[in-house]
Amino acid sequence: MSRKAIIEVKDLEAGYDDTVIFRHVTFNIYEGEIFVILGGSGCGKSTLLKSIIGLLQPRSGKILIDGDEVSSDDEDGLKKILAKIGVLYQSAALFGSMTVAQNIALPIEAYTSLKKEAVDMLVRMKLGLVSLDGYGNHLPSELSGGMKKRAGLARAMALNPKILFFDEPSAGLDPITSAELDNLLIHLNRTLGTTMVIVTHELDSIFRVASRIIMLDKKAKGMIAEGDPRYLRDHSQNAFVKQFFNRRA
Repeated sequence: MSRKAIIEVKDLEAGYDDTVIFRHVTFNIYEGEIFVILGGSGCGKSTLLKSIIGLLQPRSGKILIDGDEVSSDDEDGLKKILAKIGVLYQSAALFGSMTVAQNIALPIEAYTSLKKEAVDMLVRMKLGLVSLDGYGNHLPSELSGGMKKRAGLARAMALNPKILFFDEPSAGLDPITSAELDNLLIHLNRTLGTTMVIVTHELDSIFRVASRIIMLDKKAKGMIAEGDPRYLRDHSQNAFVKQFFNRRA
């Protein structure tokens, strides 16, 4: 049975001023996958993520999310797409002057006309999904690093998005907390069926969560690998790919 591509990236080129970051990048992401974008420093991982979610207009190529073309020049179309996705930024990006519950309620209040009672109920549900029951009235400064990530994840899930995007979700976390976050993502993916797109270079997380990966390379200015990370680790013919997955200098 053929899988549905929920994200299609076609012949994408992106850069800044006179610098090309990558070109000819083409791949699909399928419904229900945990898909990882990886590569060395400066290869364009974050640039690709920003392009997919409409924060950066690529120089050429096309991006489709759930059949709709992403364009930062089309405000109405971009708003429609943004309602289908959630984003967890590296810092969690919570508003420090607002409680956790108020942070989670923000997108619900912005995109729906639900009454306060319904919003409060949804906020409690999202907190429960990330094991933060009872922390709604806490400020972000009162949470640990891992709890902040989970609070940011709860906000990213506020509108029941089809797709969740993560920018270096394990950054700043100790190995145990990072593994706990990985297990939470796997659990949410399996129970909710949410497609997840993760930018990371953490090998332990990649092997633990990824269904498929693409690897970008700074020298090649594009993709150099696509597939199951375990297969690529053992069978890739590209020297850099083998070095990366096997931690070889």
